[in-house]
Amino acid sequence: MCGEQIRLVLRRTFVDCENPGDVTPQASWSFEPAVLIGVGAMVVLYLAAWRRGRQPGEPHPPSFGRLALFAAGVATILVALVSPLDSLGDQLMVMHMVQHMLLLDVAPILLILGLTKVLLRPVTRRLTALERRAGYLAHPVFAVLAYSGLMWLWHIPSLYDAALQHQGIHVLEHFCFAGAGTLYWWHLLSPIRSRMRLGGMGPVLYMVATKLLVGALGIVLAFSPTAIYTFYAHGPHYWGLTAGEDQNMGGLLMALEQSVVMGVALVYLFVRMLAESEREAEREEQRVDGLEVA
Repeated sequence: MCGEQIRLVLRRTFVDCENPGDVTPQASWSFEPAVLIGVGAMVVLYLAAWRRGRQPGEPHPPSFGRLALFAAGVATILVALVSPLDSLGDQLMVMHMVQHMLLLDVAPILLILGLTKVLLRPVTRRLTALERRAGYLAHPVFAVLAYSGLMWLWHIPSLYDAALQHQGIHVLEHFCFAGAGTLYWWHLLSPIRSRMRLGGMGPVLYMVATKLLVGALGIVLAFSPTAIYTFYAHGPHYWGLTAGEDQNMGGLLMALEQSVVMGVALVYLFVRMLAESEREAEREEQRVDGLEVA
């Protein structure tokens, strides 16, 4: 049934849109000043830290690969909030879902992977002190609850429709997703060793619990027989999609994205764990060799 539903939606997307009665959504760049100023400040701070870390004599200078990852994260933010995707997200749920996934997962992952201990050295002590003061808010369990809980909360019909109708609420929604995503991925990818760092099977349980909770929301949206959100139900049928079909596509996208990201992240974490184990084994071997020589 799932495969048949996907084929039906795709057929409606690419065939029925030839019907002259269908409505084409408006796509335009927003160039929101607040977004451009915020992103510009991030870029300036990062480049200053990157140049400082590349000075002669630095034993572990940040690579150009790290710079490319951070740049990709910045580009992802601009795609989500400045490009035509932003205006399309106000008209089609599937595009709104793409925007959410970029802010929750893709941008935080790329930005954090672009960081190193050297780049964070000036603020490492402040981050450690902030973690101590935050208490349970800095615990991985809170990150799981914030990530999955905010996804479910903002998809309550009344809140979802309000975000699309009021710009201030929409901005708050984006801040919630970006903040929850950054906190969630920080526990997994942070270059700084934290007292809350996940070890052993912790990362696996951390990701499986979260992705199952959010994936369940995607399944609910994907197989709901009727349109849940009145904002889309009362709007035009863009690209020949009914509100129900648009919602089903958005739910399928959410569930698929959560599965793909979880799989890729678990492979990355496994490879990183092996590399760290090898480095620890080498250090232990060197220590033992030094003791024998002494």
